[in-house]
Amino acid sequence: MIQQLNPVLLVHGIFDTGKVFHKMVPYLKQKGWTVYDLDLLPNDGYVGLDNLAQQVANYVDANFAPEQPLNLIGFSMGGIVTRYYVQRLGGINRVQQFITLSAPNNGTWIAYCRQGVGCIQMRPDSALLKELNRDAAMLEQISFTSIWTPYDLMIVPANSSQMPVGKNVVVRVLTHAGMLTDSRSLAAVASALETPAKSDRQFVHTRNSQKSTQDDGNT
Repeated sequence: MIQQLNPVLLVHGIFDTGKVFHKMVPYLKQKGWTVYDLDLLPNDGYVGLDNLAQQVANYVDANFAPEQPLNLIGFSMGGIVTRYYVQRLGGINRVQQFITLSAPNNGTWIAYCRQGVGCIQMRPDSALLKELNRDAAMLEQISFTSIWTPYDLMIVPANSSQMPVGKNVVVRVLTHAGMLTDSRSLAAVASALETPAKSDRQFVHTRNSQKSTQDDGNT
């Protein structure tokens, strides 16, 4: 009997839309996955990432049956947005494979180049990142992978993408944007999606409406 593959939801980064996955979508579809993406609005870093995460939660509730488990991929800023969804908005109870791709998991100095709550939240040692990283161990409940490149000039330092849990995969792609199109990073994404789900974890659907927290606007 052929195993049914979970649908894959792709979440983009700052200044992007779902169209940024123009190469990843057909690549994953060719391998048998059903792929979805959404456009976060606004996408310019002025809105808190916790608020954008609620858009992900709303999209999931509107497009997938309550009993449907998911695979989730977040690129760049989308990696933190999806972490908030998984760690704070109940996503941990329905996501089976979770991948962050070139995400500022420990912040990026580039975020100092722009104001806005979302950008402040992506700075090193921001309140939101400290909150998420304090209980990052919860990601051990699911199959979690962080994929990153040491040559990333948008995630500074590049090893900010590393996580103390799950699996860290380094691909030597030369640019941040190239992580979405390079054959090596696409292969790493497919490999992570093929990782077996945690067998000791029963899928449970929940609607967690925890009150979101966000950094204040002070630098």
